Amino acid sequence: MSSRALRRLKGNPRGQEALQAADPELETGEEEEETQTEPAKNTSRKAKRNKKQKNICNIYELINEAENETDKNREAEAPAEEEHAESKLDPDNHEKKEKSDNGETEKQEETQETEKSSVSVKASKKKKKKKNKKTTAGDAQEEGCTDDIDSILETIENQTGLSYQNEGSRNADTRPVLYVEHRNLNPETELKRYFGARAVLGDQRPRQRQRQFHRSTWMTTLKNTWPRFSKPGISMSLLETKDGVQYFTFEHSREYQQVQFKFLEAVESMDPNNIVLLLQMNPYHIDSLLQLSDVCRIQDDQEMAKDLIERALYSFECASHPVFSLTSGTSRLDYLRPENRAFYLSLYKHMMFLERRGCPRTALEYCKLILSFDPDNDPLCMLLLLDFLSLRSREYSFLIRIYEEWEAHRNLSQLPNFAYSVGLCYYFLSQQEDLPAAECAQKQQMADRFLQNALLMFPSVLMPLLEICAVEPDAAVSSHAFFGPRTQIGQPPALNELVALFVGRSHSLWKDPAVMLWLESNVKEVLQRVDASEPVVEEYEKKRKLRYQSAPRSIHRHVILSEIKEATAALPLEVTAQPVMGFDPLPPLDSVVSYTRPERANRVATDESTLSLFLRSLLPNFNLQGGVRPEEDLEVARAGRQLNQEVNRLMGAMRDMLANIQFQEPPREDNPERDDEEWD
Repeated sequence: MSSRALRRLKGNPRGQEALQAADPELETGEEEEETQTEPAKNTSRKAKRNKKQKNICNIYELINEAENETDKNREAEAPAEEEHAESKLDPDNHEKKEKSDNGETEKQEETQETEKSSVSVKASKKKKKKKNKKTTAGDAQEEGCTDDIDSILETIENQTGLSYQNEGSRNADTRPVLYVEHRNLNPETELKRYFGARAVLGDQRPRQRQRQFHRSTWMTTLKNTWPRFSKPGISMSLLETKDGVQYFTFEHSREYQQVQFKFLEAVESMDPNNIVLLLQMNPYHIDSLLQLSDVCRIQDDQEMAKDLIERALYSFECASHPVFSLTSGTSRLDYLRPENRAFYLSLYKHMMFLERRGCPRTALEYCKLILSFDPDNDPLCMLLLLDFLSLRSREYSFLIRIYEEWEAHRNLSQLPNFAYSVGLCYYFLSQQEDLPAAECAQKQQMADRFLQNALLMFPSVLMPLLEICAVEPDAAVSSHAFFGPRTQIGQPPALNELVALFVGRSHSLWKDPAVMLWLESNVKEVLQRVDASEPVVEEYEKKRKLRYQSAPRSIHRHVILSEIKEATAALPLEVTAQPVMGFDPLPPLDSVVSYTRPERANRVATDESTLSLFLRSLLPNFNLQGGVRPEEDLEVARAGRQLNQEVNRLMGAMRDMLANIQFQEPPREDNPERDDEEWD
């Protein structure tokens, strides 16, 4: 009997023999699957999956091959039945045919295996080509998407005036000058750059996991030591939008206004304990926090003073408008409104604490933030501080950029701090080792030119700067009339104030011996130009006499907030004579007042002393509520003059009596040793 007949007797269905003959690997795979079902301790699921994937590379190829084999078997089914019928008639011939058939089937199997290998190679090549086509198409789509995104961002920037931060230098130049980065508002980022994350954070990480959820803020974070936060009654509203610039203002509720009135009464009492009691009842009242912070700073409690300022900033940030942005540079706050001034002062005092803490980069970011709220008026004169923080944080490119962009409309070269700091900035750039020699020489020439112009325009800076740096000037310099005391005495008082402010703040940047040698060489060049009577010298002298006649109120406010001794000593008498409050120093004369303090009932507003009030009370016509009635003015005046004369006579008699009193020494005995013995 033939093998096909034997298979039929065993009961195997048609088509399976073709699959088994066509793919012997499938049989091995099935055998391995059966063996893998047995429990094995040292094998895992991943190993089983890998074995299956090794045995069967592509199931769909096997299915297609199986279908082809079944079709071939169906075609060969008819001649197989004829052979089976012939085998019954002639068994000898059938055996010969079986041998020949077996040989042919072996050859066919070999050819099928070679065909399979060639087909698999071709299929793999086709797949690689398809993948390459897909990747190229995907790259093209990604490039198209990025181009679309860039074009969309450009249109948004043109419409709203906003800019978006990228890490590239090309995008850094396209951003506005006063662009603020959120991460630079946190001093921990700068401290991590200096000391590392472990030294800065320490044990803060496990505490943050146990901390409850609070509103995320950029400037400060809520501390566990602070009182429980509740809305203090401050809100922000959007007034208007013009040319992509949004104007905001803070507002006080009625409850907050009542607390503000109580605060003013506590300030008039001149007792800090009253402010402390008010803060216990209202722990997030802004003006109380600012005033008490100054009291703590005067008492050398710097940590408590800084903590109170941070609490005020947190209250402001929680009350900010959803559209209000710290980084875009398009949000404006009017300093004429008293509600907005507290926010300015909180930011300024927080910036000064950061600068003293050793975070000049973070302080520079806050300086830009304050300037961006009102860049045209600059109520706190942040331009007098911007150059110092830029040099301390080594942001030389920013300082040069703002000087080049703002010189045309703000005349920054007419400020002593910018005139000297830009030259020093170019000098620091010329000392960098990574720059080529040609570029370093160019920076050095720029530095010399700016410094010489600054010395010609503001010669009164040199001698105080050398004095505070403990450097003795050359005899040729000190004896020259251009840098002598004559220039300091003859300059306007407003210029004296600016010079004293610059020298008292930035003198530490000029103490480097290399900087002093560079300054000395340029001073000699300036003296040669002065002796040569160049026209620039006379031109700058005329500018000094015409300008700087009177400083604006904002500069006086900046000097008071800076607390630099050299600058505060140069303030005019009209500023030092009036009282200055820490929560609102030198308010604008044209303030926009939204609510006023009500007048107190039964309040006697008099400028008389206690003695005069006591003497007036002795008069018969004295009235505590209204003073003296108008119809009795003449009688009261006459009685007052008589009383003053009598008091003067009495005082003169007492002076004479005290002058004639002579104190006589007590009589002493002849034996002084006896007294000593008695005391012993």
